[in-house]
Amino acid sequence: MYRPHPFSWVPAEGQRHATTDAKPRHGYHGVTVRTLCSKEVTADNSDIGWLWPTCPSCNTRAHELAGVPEAGDGAE
Repeated sequence: MYRPHPFSWVPAEGQRHATTDAKPRHGYHGVTVRTLCSKEVTADNSDIGWLWPTCPSCNTRAHELAGVPEAGDGAE
């Protein structure tokens, strides 16, 4: 499965986390993954899950992996 970055976003435990775990063909719903913030969470691919806030630790690590500065970090 094509992934433009070495991670995918996964809603779980009230936040949107990022993981480098292989993405199952039918998505992560109900799958336990290891996140970039070092938690093991079970994905909740509900409609509302994608509206949850982004995990700050996962966001920082995802930006590092993507080679893109975070918004507001002063890099322009």
